[in-house]
Amino acid sequence: MKALTLTARSFIAIALIAFGIQHFIYLEFVTRAFPVIPLWIPAHSLLACLLGACLLITGVCIFLNIKARLLCILLGSLILFMFALLILPSLLTNLSNGLIWTNAGKALVIAGANFLVAASLPKEQYGKFVSFLESLIPLGRYFLCGFFILAATLHFIYAAFVATLIPTWIPAPMFWTYFAGVALIAGAIGMLIPRTAQLAATLSAIMVFIWVIILHIPRALADLHNANETTATFEALTMCGMAILIAVFAAQKKRN
Repeated sequence: MKALTLTARSFIAIALIAFGIQHFIYLEFVTRAFPVIPLWIPAHSLLACLLGACLLITGVCIFLNIKARLLCILLGSLILFMFALLILPSLLTNLSNGLIWTNAGKALVIAGANFLVAASLPKEQYGKFVSFLESLIPLGRYFLCGFFILAATLHFIYAAFVATLIPTWIPAPMFWTYFAGVALIAGAIGMLIPRTAQLAATLSAIMVFIWVIILHIPRALADLHNANETTATFEALTMCGMAILIAVFAAQKKRN
């Protein structure tokens, strides 16, 4: 279990580092970790770099296991705060916009990934404020499951578009579009039920990792200047890491 936990943390750490580097390369909020800051706010590029540094430092500290639990709690909370401040109002006024729903869901996923990493690390003594933020840690599982259900719904609503994302060498793209939608829903529900959580999380992690290999990496390599494709690759890697951690937690709970 220790090896799986380290693997999961590494997946999430790599993604956070990649997101942070993207902020410095583009001097813009190109990832879904943080929403685009309104242009009327001054020092736009500087803010992008500052928040990128938060992502980068947290990812490095997860690898080095230096104050990783504290930094993950703080970063996850910051992403959640930015979500409530800027993404949620936009979502509520554009409920029929699939892109905004997707971006909102991915922001919550990245926040949830930090909470799950924090949950995998030993508790430490913090002040009252951080101790209060620790109450957000259980949301990590629900953010991933919620996004799976959202993504599945979008698979059905925008099936024709999703089918175009499937590599051309794979036959019957519409079948795999619907199959993936059903699998996402099954995985989400399974991870929420204690008896099936370990199996569902394990299968979900395998499924998402396969997508990383056969779908996301080839698309990113085919268009290295497209920040969206690179971001999507590391978002999927983040979700894989989250599912592995959920599987580990479920296995540990069974043993206890």
